[in-house]
Amino acid sequence: MPGQSGRPGTGSRRPTVKDVAAAAGVGVMTVSYTFNQPSRVAEATRHRVLEAAERLGYRRPDSTARALRSGRTGQLGVVLGEHLSYAFDDPQAAQFLAGVAEVCVEEGLGMVLIPTRGDAGDVDRVLAAAVDAYVLWTTSDDDPVLPAVAGSGRPAAIQGGPEHPGITAVSPDDRQAAAALAGAVLEDGRTPVVLSFPLDRTREPSLVPARELPSDIPFPVTRNRLAGYRDALGERWSDTLVAVVAQNHRLQGRNAIEDVLERLSGSSPVILAMSDELALGAREAAGDDAVVTGWDASVKALEAGIVSVTNPLREQGRLCAQAALGPGTGPAPTITWEIADPRRG
Repeated sequence: MPGQSGRPGTGSRRPTVKDVAAAAGVGVMTVSYTFNQPSRVAEATRHRVLEAAERLGYRRPDSTARALRSGRTGQLGVVLGEHLSYAFDDPQAAQFLAGVAEVCVEEGLGMVLIPTRGDAGDVDRVLAAAVDAYVLWTTSDDDPVLPAVAGSGRPAAIQGGPEHPGITAVSPDDRQAAAALAGAVLEDGRTPVVLSFPLDRTREPSLVPARELPSDIPFPVTRNRLAGYRDALGERWSDTLVAVVAQNHRLQGRNAIEDVLERLSGSSPVILAMSDELALGAREAAGDDAVVTGWDASVKALEAGIVSVTNPLREQGRLCAQAALGPGTGPAPTITWEIADPRRG
């Protein structure tokens, strides 16, 4: 007859999942699992279903239409308040994303990276993403993305804070760790210097005494680590130089410490850097005579003799993903830390 292709189940209508099931001698759910959750179907059965679908000319359901029907996209969104390349260039960000990715693989989900730029389009960009849940990289208290995500109806978790109602926060006690780290390396005759993350969303680099720091730093990681250093330094804090960088980059750490050394007139510093990347740059500038601390206890930092705080970012990535995909916000997981001091052998 005109209009028929001669293939079973074709002609004036498209073949359906029921046609495939009948041709393969299986149930409709087995066909659905074959296309959507193939690990649940025996290999021989899966091949039989796929062969029947090919023979009938059956086309897999459109993913967009399926998402509209089910209300699920099978995607986990990761919101980064950094340039997208940061996710691949920064070793610690890569560790965090690897932890998120592990959970996505286990759950059969895709991962969507959503960079924000600090502009008026951030909220629309994040909410427009076709994702089932969000994981957020640490951001600022005043980031409008936080209330938007919390009000989206999609579950979310954030690494490093800030805490926000409706979003599970996954973070170690940075203030306590910073105080312990500084206390472990302060020595008589050495001048303490802090190598800091940005103080606000403008990300302006600066070099100021600690007494001139703003009282309302919106980034919780920066705020808490500064508070911990202050706790350890006590009366010495007021005159401590704080070198602020725009980004967590080794070259920026080196350049900032070179500027500091010009002011110190030859005195030997104790450099309290907020990351191993910054600490490695500081080591290049100050040499082996300086005492340098970092954060994350990376292999490169420890090999360079940098005293560092363990900060298991891969684990935090896993915990954030699990919290976002779990039944609710619940209590925040506890993240443990230690001081890794390669000077002790």
